[in-house]
Amino acid sequence: MTEDEKMEASTEENDDMQVIMPEPNRVEMPKHEFKDEPDYLSNFANFYIAKFGESDLEIIQLFDTSKNMIDINEYLTNNINFTRKELVKHALGEHDYNFQNLLDEMQKQTGVDPEALKTYEDWDHWYAEQRGKIQRTLS
Repeated sequence: MTEDEKMEASTEENDDMQVIMPEPNRVEMPKHEFKDEPDYLSNFANFYIAKFGESDLEIIQLFDTSKNMIDINEYLTNNINFTRKELVKHALGEHDYNFQNLLDEMQKQTGVDPEALKTYEDWDHWYAEQRGKIQRTLS
């Protein structure tokens, strides 16, 4: 057998033993649709997330009678690498009902109208007022 014949026979054997890998099935995740939230809810979520970042949620915690903050805070901790704007959108997409429950309880206990607080500064002022109402002791 000549060298050319040996090469040809070797190529034929390799052709018989080729492994053909199938193309993977590619599935694209559907794009997440975010519903439009009312401005007051977005403003509150923005304020809440800022206070979360400052570890300053003790005033809001006073109004959390149904453990809504546990769900919200877990979500925020797991997604803290989002920008605040993205985090507000995503947190509301997953936990709008938790934010609304907090607002409902705050309104019930303090009379605050969440729709009247239109900016971060409005919420910050309200928060400072609530902090000022807490009894302090000299001990």
